[in-house]
Amino acid sequence: MANDALTNSPIEAGYRALTGRSAELDLRSRKVIPAGLTHDSRTLLPYPIHVERAQGPRKWDADGNELVDYFGGHGALILGHAHPALVEAVTRQISRGTHWGACHEPEVQWAELINRLLPCAERVRFTASGTEATHLAMRLMRAFTGKSRVVRFVGHFHGWHDQVAAGSNSHFDGGTPAGVLGGITDATILMSADEIEPVEALLAQRDDIAGVMIEPSGAGWGQVPLKPGFLARLRAATTKNGALLMFDEVVTGFRWSRGGAQGRYGITPDIAALAKIVAGGLPGGAVAGRADILDQLDSAAAKSAGREKIAHQGTYNANPLAAAAAIATLSLIESEDICERAERTAGEIRDGMRRIVIEEGVPWGIYGEASTFQIFQNPKGIALDPATFDAVKLGFAGLKGVKDATLAHRLRIAMISNGVDIMGSPGGLVSAVHGPTEVTRTLEAFGKSVRAMKAEGDIRG
Repeated sequence: MANDALTNSPIEAGYRALTGRSAELDLRSRKVIPAGLTHDSRTLLPYPIHVERAQGPRKWDADGNELVDYFGGHGALILGHAHPALVEAVTRQISRGTHWGACHEPEVQWAELINRLLPCAERVRFTASGTEATHLAMRLMRAFTGKSRVVRFVGHFHGWHDQVAAGSNSHFDGGTPAGVLGGITDATILMSADEIEPVEALLAQRDDIAGVMIEPSGAGWGQVPLKPGFLARLRAATTKNGALLMFDEVVTGFRWSRGGAQGRYGITPDIAALAKIVAGGLPGGAVAGRADILDQLDSAAAKSAGREKIAHQGTYNANPLAAAAAIATLSLIESEDICERAERTAGEIRDGMRRIVIEEGVPWGIYGEASTFQIFQNPKGIALDPATFDAVKLGFAGLKGVKDATLAHRLRIAMISNGVDIMGSPGGLVSAVHGPTEVTRTLEAFGKSVRAMKAEGDIRG
């Protein structure tokens, strides 16, 4: 359907009828907030919903609409919203103080939990976000190796700081985004993750590569999966050629397994960036890795090793509130089958969605790993059998490189109108508290949404 016809769409009309209060808040927000948004991925046409409260696997918007939630705090809430253990821990902590400006026992407990759960975590340094974690990890890799370049992969997201701005969501050719200095962009080498051989050749040919950073799930928390064996060969190539391997586990950490993607795949990086689940849904991140790398942050250890100490500040690093939430969350992940429950439910959703597109004759691909589901809407209308769809075969250009934002927005507003909120990729992140009721409601909403999009001419192929 052409963009200029969207306002005449029954899908959009239904969404507008249900979300009048959100429309009002959108108009207010645009007067004081650029585009009315505080995070680019919350973009939604004709306007985003505004949420007032959430509990478990559900949330309620400003109009009182109840929604099954698969945004999941951008992936931070594997326990769902307002989990009792987390609420109790944060409530207890807030009465004791939110920022002591001092070392404290909860940060030690938090680091000990990460050390026990994550294979690479000999040392842990806390940050206030995932972006800060990848920034610090890159500095550590360069300082440790004495080399200047870091290899990244097209479409792999590592936050919004200047070193990783190009090639994640735009400028896939490695061009320099607005406001970023070209010299900073040039300090990284952008490679395709579709094939491992060019990466192996690059590492063998150059002697200035400090490390390689990658989303171990594949680009965009698995929107573009890696080929089997890619990570193992990358681990071998970095080790052979004296480069460090960094996993960006901001999304996969404590979701792909209690030991993250590295625990799931049995491949241990030298260093990892963490956020989201690591802080229990509150703001926070961390860098975890080998002691000799992280100890560059330790004055005595750095001096003993003949190295310059790496400076690192951060007002909210390991703040007590985040520590309390993190301890409550990671303790449950350590002691219960949290990741496994979420993954089982995600598998049921993927299976159900696949059945629906097959029955409806819609050439979309349903896929995903761990506790996620991904929906490939096939905007180019390629020949595709949903029953045998293999996302790996399409690579970056065929999956993320052809994304049609209009199609994604229309599926999402159709789903919201039927009581379910998914992420804009489109896809979703499943928590351990999503259950049979949520699965049933989700599949009913998906079926209705697919049929509505078929009726309005949105389905191609």
